[in-house]
Amino acid sequence: MTDQTALEQEIAAEQRHLDRVYARLAELRRSAVRAEREGYRLARVGNFGALVERDAMVFHAAQRRHVLDAEYEGLVFGRLDLHDRQVLHVGRLGIRDQDAATLVVDWRAPAAAAFYQATPAEPLGVVRRRTIQSSRERVTRIEDDLLDPVAAPDDMTVVGDGALLATLSKATGRGMRDIVATIQREQDEAIRSPGSGVTIVSGGPGTGKTAVALHRAAYLLYSDRRRYAGGGILVVGPSTVFVEYIASVLPSLGEDTATLHSLGTLFPGMRATRTDPPEVAAVKGSLRMRRVLERAARDAVPGGPTELRLLYRGELLRLDRRELDAIRERALHRGARRNEVRRVGFDGVFAALWAQARRLGVPRLPEQRAFEAEIAERPEFREFLKAWWPRLHPRHVLGWLAEADRLRRHAEGILSGREIRLLAEAYRSLDTEGLTIADIALLDELDELLGKPMKPARARRDPYQLAGGVRELSTLGDRQRAAREAARQRPEDYREYAHVVVDESQDVSPMQWRMIGRRGRLASWTVVGDPAQTAWTGDPQELTRARDQALGRRRRHQFTLTTNYRNSAEIFAVAAAEIRRLYPDLPLPTAVRSTGVHPVELAVPATELRTTVAEAAGALLAEVEGTVGVITPVPRRDEVAGWLGGLGGPRLQVVTSLEAKGMEYDGVVLVAPGEIRADPGSGVRTLYVALSRATQRLTTVEPTG
Repeated sequence: MTDQTALEQEIAAEQRHLDRVYARLAELRRSAVRAEREGYRLARVGNFGALVERDAMVFHAAQRRHVLDAEYEGLVFGRLDLHDRQVLHVGRLGIRDQDAATLVVDWRAPAAAAFYQATPAEPLGVVRRRTIQSSRERVTRIEDDLLDPVAAPDDMTVVGDGALLATLSKATGRGMRDIVATIQREQDEAIRSPGSGVTIVSGGPGTGKTAVALHRAAYLLYSDRRRYAGGGILVVGPSTVFVEYIASVLPSLGEDTATLHSLGTLFPGMRATRTDPPEVAAVKGSLRMRRVLERAARDAVPGGPTELRLLYRGELLRLDRRELDAIRERALHRGARRNEVRRVGFDGVFAALWAQARRLGVPRLPEQRAFEAEIAERPEFREFLKAWWPRLHPRHVLGWLAEADRLRRHAEGILSGREIRLLAEAYRSLDTEGLTIADIALLDELDELLGKPMKPARARRDPYQLAGGVRELSTLGDRQRAAREAARQRPEDYREYAHVVVDESQDVSPMQWRMIGRRGRLASWTVVGDPAQTAWTGDPQELTRARDQALGRRRRHQFTLTTNYRNSAEIFAVAAAEIRRLYPDLPLPTAVRSTGVHPVELAVPATELRTTVAEAAGALLAEVEGTVGVITPVPRRDEVAGWLGGLGGPRLQVVTSLEAKGMEYDGVVLVAPGEIRADPGSGVRTLYVALSRATQRLTTVEPTG
């Protein structure tokens, strides 16, 4: 029997089981549809009890049908062969046949835990673990891990790359046995750690940090749905590219209720994708910016009125800049939020005018309330109040920093002269180029400082109320569905999440930690990252302080991932050599998969860069079946994207070295690595990240001359 024949036979065996699963899935779906129809027929009985029973039947049947439809793709992805010859298939939801025998075990169920936790050191009763890949209803690939060779029957076949790991597990060297023993279990322990407190997962490139974070979100929803679906789970990633990448992962795990945000979209109504140079990002991300913003939030409105002149019963009432500033300062007592004390400022103006009118001896001066009512009716006075103390959006106040003199006044004594110049230069183009990702946290801070304008409460509309006071006839199912929808319709600026997941946490600045922390005051947390990949160039102690404040005093559960699954040993060796420039003794993950294919390093004249990059991308598209990432220095992204046009379609993606964080591609073309390395702040760390994105092929193209 050849290896190919053995593989074909094993795939055929899994296909037969998959056929049974999908046949049963079709039966269950037809049954759910019939139950819906039968539920509606019950209404013909005509009594109240029948209507209630109908509503319950229809609701549960529709819910079941939705689940079955949602989990259709990739339904079965694993198999466990146990010591007692029992076989368990693991998938996205549990399915039994007509005789109640298990066809598929839900991956979150305790019975499936061994699929993630078993290792050659502790097989947990598992002889062979098989990973199954499929497309629609067809098995396309299988890979095995032989976890307990001694217990394996003579007729058991081991196929795929897992056969290599099985060989490694039997190696005589203790070090190699330790490496193989960590595979998958260390991830699963983090995924299933206690729901309360803070779970912190660290690990180098390719160790599966993002997979752990997302599986943990799905696991928490499965284990305590009332708590986590009710309060909500927030997943925060570093960039919109990354969030788009993970947006399909949670639904594929059976969950679609989590809220996904990048650091550039976390503030309501704003979306930023631009990045600042590291030295500017370090200033914007520093906690000292809060003090700068406090000063800005208390300052007079640019271009606002500096004097109030009002003719009242023959006397000129006048408040100059000094008096108006004093009124504003009194209203903005310590801790007061500008939008919330607007009325206090107006009262201060009324009081100052009243006192002045009394001093001047205005004839027939009415009582103070009547005086205020009379003044308030004047259109010119109302226009003055609106211009002097308008309702402010954080974007307005941030825009004030584009005025160099004002920025200097707010930042003096807080930031250095060089830092003020860096900010002034950065904000000079704010109106033309828009916000950067670092600005979003500043908007959130300003929102906290300014507060929300007072608005009258609005009564919630009855969804079944029709015109003319007539109420639409509704079923219990309708009302239950409406109640669930109302629970999901959280405010745009929702801040009561039950759990917060922060991916690539090493790049979160102190000000961004404050922003995320406001949304996780009631939450448990999962925080994943790799300190060696950080792009933060500011004060590390300030960063630690801000993170600890966001996470609070919750109990910490620490996990470290040590095995690099993503990269071949040949690719990771190049990335490791790069980070060793900065950290010679840094513990790095171990890449146990070797392909024998070494990265390709090209050095070409600058005039040939365009042609070479296009050829390299085309070659990788031909060599690998999956995705190809073209990673560029930040300033070159649009230029390189223009070179490639529509090459590769959706299989090819052009991203900057910063956007590449957290991403994974089958093949990577890295453009101008020397330019990435040359950044004095985090260049080497950023290049380390870029070099470790490829799973199969890596080509670097360096321009010379």
